Amino acid sequence: MRTDDWHLTGDVDHFLARAGAFLRSRPDLHTMLLTLTEKLRTGGTAARGARFPVFGRLERGGEVHAVFFQRSPSGPLSLTPLTREQADVLAARLAGLGHPVPGVSGDHDTATVLAEAWQRHTGAAPRLGTRIRLYRLGTLTPPDPLPEGRGRAVGERDHGHVVRWCGEFVDTVGEVPAVDARSWAGSRFADRHFTFWETPDGTPVSMAAVTSMVAGMVRVDPVYTPARLRGRGYAGAVTAEVSRAALAAGATHVVLFADPANLTSNALYQRIGYVPVTEWSVYDFSPPG
Repeated sequence: MRTDDWHLTGDVDHFLARAGAFLRSRPDLHTMLLTLTEKLRTGGTAARGARFPVFGRLERGGEVHAVFFQRSPSGPLSLTPLTREQADVLAARLAGLGHPVPGVSGDHDTATVLAEAWQRHTGAAPRLGTRIRLYRLGTLTPPDPLPEGRGRAVGERDHGHVVRWCGEFVDTVGEVPAVDARSWAGSRFADRHFTFWETPDGTPVSMAAVTSMVAGMVRVDPVYTPARLRGRGYAGAVTAEVSRAALAAGATHVVLFADPANLTSNALYQRIGYVPVTEWSVYDFSPPG
């Protein structure tokens, strides 16, 4: 395997023409890359030929074996599964170009071998940061009994409520940057499709959202219930509702991420039919020396 088997481009359309079929072959494992590239493709925000964002594909004999995506020089590489050899060749390619890699995100084994390879080639020390678990919906089993109330698709009049709850969600899980009315348009939540679970009197008590469907896949993100309302079954009800709606709309893969340290949410998702796919990790790299 040669370093120039890894092909880099700033053109999302060119990248998807070569690697789109590969991404669609495993919509669950490739969920992040599918949604990110689709957002860039439809939003027209990927400048043709620009250095960032950058898309990479490992292609030999006309067949794509792996890909990566990097939105900005300060953002991590988002990777599909790689072998140790593939990771080493990618690290050598990027290091030889002087390409900035501040971190890496992918399934745990892939992120780990890339982090080790990057350290070998550059001396940058990896630090394991985020650990999350990827789930895929098997057979949907709504909670029984459901809490009183119903699911309702969010409308324009609910925008302020959604922004406030997304801000609370980000604060709760420790994400950065913060989300408020000023930063909403540039946040990862702006293109989500939200649903409330409401009590019989119409009071929202929980919310969940899904990404737009790509390759038959939607991702549930986020799920949030204010602290004072937890423990009443609302999160399970609204997650089941958005999952049911996704299946009714034709989704063949419904996925979500959960913090493995949160035993309550992991148990909840498994009760309603989600099954673990893989562990996901993010490494940050310290400067060499």
